Amino acid sequence: MTRVGLVVVSHSAQLAAGVVEVAAQMAPNVTVVAAGGTDDGGIGTDFDAVVSAIERADGGAGTVVLYDLGSARMVAEMAVETAENARLADAPLVEGAVAAAVAAEGEADVSAVAAAAESAAKVTTEAAPTAPDAEDEVRITLTNKIGLHARPAAVVARAMTGLDATVTVHFGAATADGRSVLALMALGAQGGDEIRVSAAGPQAAEALHTFEELAASNFGE
Repeated sequence: MTRVGLVVVSHSAQLAAGVVEVAAQMAPNVTVVAAGGTDDGGIGTDFDAVVSAIERADGGAGTVVLYDLGSARMVAEMAVETAENARLADAPLVEGAVAAAVAAEGEADVSAVAAAAESAAKVTTEAAPTAPDAEDEVRITLTNKIGLHARPAAVVARAMTGLDATVTVHFGAATADGRSVLALMALGAQGGDEIRVSAAGPQAAEALHTFEELAASNFGE
C-alpha cells in the first residue's frame, strides 16, 4: 500500500531533521522528508529544497507539507502549488507531524492526513468522540515503564484506526480518543497506572481485545 508522504519545512535544518526523527518513530512505513535551512547551511528556507523534498516524499499517494513560521509558510505554499496532490497543513509543527504520520501510517488519504495534522492544534484529553450508548469496557494496568508515551500511544492509535469502533481511554477524570496519539499522550498515564478502555460499535469487542493484547506485550517495547 502506498502511503501519503510528509515534508517538514523549517528555518533550521537541525529542527526539521529532529521533527522528521520523531515522526518517523511514530510511523515507520511513512516517508518523512526534511527541508530545513538555506542551501548554504544558514537559517532560512529554500524553495528548491522544498520542491525536491515534496518530490521525494510522494510515493504516489500525495504529500502533506508542514512548516514552522514566517516565510516558511510562503515558501511551502508556493512549492505545494507546483506539485500534484500536495496539501499544506496549518498545524503546530511537532504535534502536527506526529498526528499526520500516524494517520498516514493508517493509510489515510492526503486530505485526511492534512486534517489529522490540523486537528493537533485543538487536541485535549477531553476530546474523545461521543460514543453510542451501548459500550463494552476493560480495565488495564500498564506494565511498561513509561506508560502511554509517544511510541505506545502511536501503536494504539494505529491499531484502533483500523477498526470500526469508537474507542475511549479513561484515566482519572480525563478521557482520550483511542485513535488520537496526541490525546493518548496527554493523559499522562504511566507504568503501573490503571486505565479504563471503553468501546462501542460493530468491532468494539475486537478493539478491546486488541488493546489488551497490545498492553500485555508492553506495546512492543
